[in-house]
Amino acid sequence: MRVFRLLILTITITTVIGCKKNDDNGVPITGVDIYLYTNNPSFSNLYAVGGWTYITGGVRGILIYRKSNTEFMTYDRNCTYQSSEPCATVHVDATNILAVDTCCNSKFSIYDGSVTQGPAGLPLKAYNNTFDGNVLHIYN
Repeated sequence: MRVFRLLILTITITTVIGCKKNDDNGVPITGVDIYLYTNNPSFSNLYAVGGWTYITGGVRGILIYRKSNTEFMTYDRNCTYQSSEPCATVHVDATNILAVDTCCNSKFSIYDGSVTQGPAGLPLKAYNNTFDGNVLHIYN
């Protein structure tokens, strides 16, 4: 019985150590720590609820969506399906509610990052953010 427990413990430890992920949602991990002043005229698209814009940062850029007066959604623009492909970048479509990767034709809701059409099976990589009424802090 003791040998069996030792074997199970060894397998468990090996599995945990061996399964360390190098990415999140198929998107490489990269440091993000951005402060954005939302009252800056460059970000006038974010003044109203439902507005969105792109900024530099993350892996392939960051998509910012204003969900409410006090809440923003911040996503990496790197598609989660075959994320290493050079064209795996999402763009907001003409409806202003979907982010589309024209390389694989996956579609994502910019409201919550969820997949609305595959082949992607994972949502857009979301970054943490806080908003104090003037400054949007995007970080991981």
